Amino acid sequence: MNELTPDETAALNERHRARMERKKAVIDAKIAAADKEIGIIIVNTGNGKGKSSSGFGMAIRAMGHGMKVGVVQFIKGAMSTGEEKFLRRFPEEVSFHAMGEGYTWETQNRERDIEKALAAWEQARSFLRDPAVGMVLLDELNIALKYRYLDVDVVIADLLDRPPMQHVVITGRGAPPELVAVADTVTEMNVVKHAFKAGIGAQAGTEW
Repeated sequence: MNELTPDETAALNERHRARMERKKAVIDAKIAAADKEIGIIIVNTGNGKGKSSSGFGMAIRAMGHGMKVGVVQFIKGAMSTGEEKFLRRFPEEVSFHAMGEGYTWETQNRERDIEKALAAWEQARSFLRDPAVGMVLLDELNIALKYRYLDVDVVIADLLDRPPMQHVVITGRGAPPELVAVADTVTEMNVVKHAFKAGIGAQAGTEW
């Protein structure tokens, strides 16, 4: 790369400053217009890695702000994960319920999966009725909805009836369109590369 002369560097710096000044004015206006404070529904979906990781990151963030957090895992539960081991160190701040029995291709029992999902939703409903819980993380709920273990209309009705300042984070592939429609923030995570395709197995600290 050719080196810039001092005058060219000064001109480049000035163009950057002017561009950032304009950008700041636009962003500041948008921030000023976003003056509502209310609990939101966040959905992380898609085939890419990081949906649950993001959800647990938000749970820890909420804890940092002094919020109580309720966690319900709908599919996971057959094995203890790093996030479960960590969050169970804070029983006064987090109520953690791993209520699944493993991935659907492992359980191979639809009736049992439905039974476990219904029990998990009862626990979720107790959080959604408690204004003392500032954030509810419903990990892999989308999977339970995708396989119709739960009635999406019942789930949405309970979500919309929650305390007004309570946040809900929902993870899992295949978020149904009805849930996407009522959510405030939806992120679809896509795969670019994944170590598993190269024969690298799931490892503690990165996958579980």
